[in-house]
Amino acid sequence: MRLGPGHGEKGFVLGPYEYTIWFICTLLEVAVVVCAFRKNAIRRYAFLNAFMGASVLISVARYNVLHHYGFASKEYHYFYYYSDFLLTIVLYLALTSLYSHVFSELKAGQYVRLGTVVLLCGTALFSYAVVQQSSSKLVMTHFVIELSQNLYFVGLVLTYVLRAAVLKIRETRTRLIQLILSTGVYFSMSAANFAMQNLSHSRSTLFEYLPPLFGCFLPLSWAYAFWRIPEEARTVPSQLAVVPR
Repeated sequence: MRLGPGHGEKGFVLGPYEYTIWFICTLLEVAVVVCAFRKNAIRRYAFLNAFMGASVLISVARYNVLHHYGFASKEYHYFYYYSDFLLTIVLYLALTSLYSHVFSELKAGQYVRLGTVVLLCGTALFSYAVVQQSSSKLVMTHFVIELSQNLYFVGLVLTYVLRAAVLKIRETRTRLIQLILSTGVYFSMSAANFAMQNLSHSRSTLFEYLPPLFGCFLPLSWAYAFWRIPEEARTVPSQLAVVPR
């Protein structure tokens, strides 16, 4: 669930709606791993399943920390943002693994891995440059939050670049295309959510109800891709894009 301590007003507590969405989201994350296992896709999409498995474990751990210390506690604050940082890194690796799948026939795996490391390091250096002048003693925490948000914007750009590459090389693997599209939509929603939070100084009904739902979209779409779309399924190239006349 992408609802952290900084998303609400001071004194805000999780209610039945947030807990219900949190529980549903965790079940959907479990469903992704189960569906991938049943369809023999665990190893082929290892990073995607690693992300969902880590999400389940961290969700359980967050609940324990929340139960013991409370939503507004510094313990939950630290644990949420550092665990979110870990999940963001794994999701970034999952996205780059989709690049490897798309360019597998071009033997470009080593270039994808090199680009992954270079881009990650560049984003980390940029994030550190943003927070290094902070007078706060929590520079490391600010760096983790800044890097996580920046990686979401980087991921947003990368998914649309990958989508363009899929159209260019006329990739036809339906499951792979579904995974790429759903990941792009998720990055778009998350990046938009971060942008709205930075621009808004007050919590609205929109911010209250939408962020928890964002966390349900990705596992739901990935579970659908693994369970309903066979690995051998192919999409007719002319259906990948509609060109207006």
